Parts: sequence; C-alpha cells; structure tokens
Amino acid sequence: MTERENFFSIIKRTGYERIPVMYSFCPYLQETCNDKVEALLKEIGFTPSPIAYAKSIPVKDSDTEKFRCYYDDLKEGATIDIYGVANEPGSAAAMHMTHMRHPLERMETLEELETYPFPEFVWDEEDVAAQLACNQAFKAQDRVVCGDMQCTVWETAWYMRGMEVLMMDMMSEEEMAEFVLDKVTALAVQRAEYYVKTGVDMLYFGDDVGMQRTIMMSRELYQAWIKPRLKKVVDAARAINPEVVIFYHSCGFVEPFIEDLIEVGIDVLNPVQPECMDFGEIHAKYGDRISFHGTIGTQTTMPFGTPEEVRAEVFKNLDIAGQKGGLLVSPTHMLEPEVPWENIKAYIQACRDYTKSDS
Repeated sequence: MTERENFFSIIKRTGYERIPVMYSFCPYLQETCNDKVEALLKEIGFTPSPIAYAKSIPVKDSDTEKFRCYYDDLKEGATIDIYGVANEPGSAAAMHMTHMRHPLERMETLEELETYPFPEFVWDEEDVAAQLACNQAFKAQDRVVCGDMQCTVWETAWYMRGMEVLMMDMMSEEEMAEFVLDKVTALAVQRAEYYVKTGVDMLYFGDDVGMQRTIMMSRELYQAWIKPRLKKVVDAARAINPEVVIFYHSCGFVEPFIEDLIEVGIDVLNPVQPECMDFGEIHAKYGDRISFHGTIGTQTTMPFGTPEEVRAEVFKNLDIAGQKGGLLVSPTHMLEPEVPWENIKAYIQACRDYTKSDS
C-alpha cells in the first residue's frame, strides 16, 4: 500500500500494512527532540505521519488591532486572533499556556453583538485553483491533505463569549446564544466548503465537550444547541465531497456524546484519553461504526511510564482494534517537557515493530 492507501484503509477498517507515527511536540521538545526523531526514523527505515495541512481560508481584513477596543487592558505581548479572542502570555514555566480573554463577554444586548466585527472570509476561483494545485502536489507526494478546523462551533463561540456567559445564555434559551452560535456555525460552514473545494482529503474538527470525569454539559443541552450546528457543518462539506473524512477532537470524557457524533457523520474520534475512558470498552461499543486516533495517555504513560510500558500500551490498543484497523495509535495530546526522549523513542519503535510483527 502507498502511505495514502494505508492511512485511509486504517480509517475505513479494511486492514493495513503499517501504523503511521503521529505526535505533536511543545516548543521545548521541538527544540530538543526533532533532530533525534529524524535520525531515529532514518535509522529504522520508518516514515513519519503522512499528513500535510492545507492553507487556511483567506480573511478579508487580517488586521486584528481593531479588536483592542473590546478590552480594558491587555498585557504586553498579548496576541489577538481573527475572531478577536486575545491570549495574554503566561509565565515562563507555563511554556505555551496563555490567559484567554473574551471580546463578547460583557455585552448585554443582541444589538451589541450585531455590531461586532466578526471575521469575513473571502475567496475567488483563483484562490481555490491555487490551493487546489498545492493540495494536488501534496497528494502526488503520497501525503494526506488535511483542513484544520479545530475550534469548530462550541469552542469558537465560548472563546468569544466566555464559557460561563454562553452557558447561561444557552440554559435560559436567550436569543444571544442563538445569534453567537449561528454566526460561528455559518463561518465554520464557509471554512469547510473552502477546504473541500480545494481538494482536502479530510477535515479536522475540534470542540472540547468533555472534562476529566464527566461531560461539559448535559446531553439534552448538547443535542439542542451544538449537535444540529455541527451536523450543518458536516453536511455542507459532504454536499461538495461525500467522501471527505471527518476527524473530531474532544479531550476528556465524551462517551455519552459518541452516539451523537456518529449520527452527525464523524469518521474518527480523537483522542480517547485513557485517563478518562477505557479504550477497550469504547471500542467494544462503537468500534464497528467509528474509528479512533490517540489512546496513549499524555497525562500518565508518556510522561511517567517506562519505555516498556509505552510499548505495551501501543501493542495493547492495536490488539484491541484488531487486524482491520480503526486506530491511528498516538499520544493523546501535545507532548510536554516532562516526557522523556526514551518514551518518545519507545512509541515510535512500537509502531514500527507492531507493524513488522503482524505483516
């Protein structure tokens, strides 16, 4: 199989020849381990993740300074994204962690929300053609092209409004919640349509709706406010390309929502944190209808386990998934500074060795 064929065969649960190595590093590990990973992959003759990320949708006005008027005081070094959400730098010890500020948090009327400068996405046929050519070039290199849409509906909305305020809006069935969520959904639809028109193979959605031991909101609230809007985005993408693969990311315990995600049309669930859910139980319930990405704990096994425990966990979860596939085994989240190189090496070698022993 080519890398593309192997990747999609895992997702479709139709067998595979090898397991892709998939991970992300914090800035510290990028600096200290990237060269080691490249040398190791070369030494063992293994290829890294085949995923290539497509260029994001063009924005009409990329000047985010216009949003500063929505804040009283921002720390020096704060960044503002295209939605007006500000992130203030944290301490040096916190590495990449920041303090988020919400531009719609203090608005009390629908009229205030309606005057807010939400981003405008603009593109023409030339933009689509240029990005299509770029994505086709990735495919010619045996890469899988992904449109990154993390923060799809729920997270984008609460980043702007503030989680507590938006939850209050939703629970009181206020029109302000409907306005913000509908606006964000419409923008997500535009992003999805652009990516699919430019020929991406898959879309990576993300909306954290789980916490460590419980779901973030009741299933009733989720089904009323979030599920139909997520389905609208999926349907818009599939109207252009029915075969586009949809990944969905949510940290934490999300088992009560998995049935909803399947109904919406999600193909792959990430990350299935072992600290929050048992992969064996989840696979037994849903593994014939959805595939998975992750399952190797970044709160436990990767930072604090031994290399032997990392290897055993990779093998155990691949055994659960079985010969048909359905699992892109990987660390469940970004690897942080406390993860030792020996455990990173053990994960990579386990992916190679399991494939080799089962080929």
